[in-house]
Amino acid sequence: MSGTSAGDSSFKTGVDAPLVEFRDLTVSYGPVVALSGVCGAFSTGPVGLLGPNGAGKTTLLKTLLGFLRPDTGRITAFGLDPAHQPLEVRRRIGYMPEVDCHIAAMSASAFVAFAGELSGMPRDEAISRAHEVLYYVGLGEARYRTVDTYSTGMKQRVKLAQALVHDPDLLLLDEPTNGLDPNAREEMLTLIRDVAQRRHMSLILCSHLLRDVERVCETVIVLNQGQVAASGTIAELTGPRRSVFDVRFKGDDNAVLTDLKDAGCDWRETEDGYRVFVSEDQGAAVIFRAARACGVQVRHLRPGAESLEDVFLKALGHDIQD
Repeated sequence: MSGTSAGDSSFKTGVDAPLVEFRDLTVSYGPVVALSGVCGAFSTGPVGLLGPNGAGKTTLLKTLLGFLRPDTGRITAFGLDPAHQPLEVRRRIGYMPEVDCHIAAMSASAFVAFAGELSGMPRDEAISRAHEVLYYVGLGEARYRTVDTYSTGMKQRVKLAQALVHDPDLLLLDEPTNGLDPNAREEMLTLIRDVAQRRHMSLILCSHLLRDVERVCETVIVLNQGQVAASGTIAELTGPRRSVFDVRFKGDDNAVLTDLKDAGCDWRETEDGYRVFVSEDQGAAVIFRAARACGVQVRHLRPGAESLEDVFLKALGHDIQD
């Protein structure tokens, strides 16, 4: 994945060009601006599209598919403009939406074959391919059941199958693990990794869950409040992982926080105390040492893990004291 320059108005169409480019892209819903002058690119391979809910991720995907038209700026896919050539773009993209998209009382095999026909496949080829991809996603034995009888995990798999049926050049996955329990989430991510690594299909994995994206992708674009907040490899953006503790103190908070800063720790205030970030070799002992030295009592300490918010606040240098 590579960034783009807002001042460069030409779009590459060569073999090495990114699959998707967007420049100075602004998209709004009436008075609500969902994307505000964003610039970036998605290269071949698996790329993550990260950001909290409401960051503009789904809006970017819908604009790429031609469902939304930009207010200003431009987006291209495979050198095509989805605002003016939406059918040509969609034929080359497989889209797994966040919301359920099945047709009531239709079997999985019929639904996936129908999706293939909508993508331009001949009927016989679509039917044959539907059976193939349903076996691939683990629904071979249940392919003649109606989709509305499926569990949440099975519905997610049939959504993946309909996105794969026409063998697209690019797969768009919008929150593919939404609503899944831990086992089903792991199975879905294993499937997506196989699509990317063994079948060598380019994909954009859109999620607010950093761990999901890390399982599949090495590069990401991070959206926040309708703008590109960062782009690059996950390793570059996150840096070394740290231990995290949710802490409440009784006494002079400022003194102990200053000592923690001097000891190389970061922290940020929460509604119920502080989140303290320490290197893995320090552990909780550094917190207790600082509190003891300042005559401060540790009233509560709970180990945690860096959340998406924590990681990218650190990466972007916002709201963490260091």
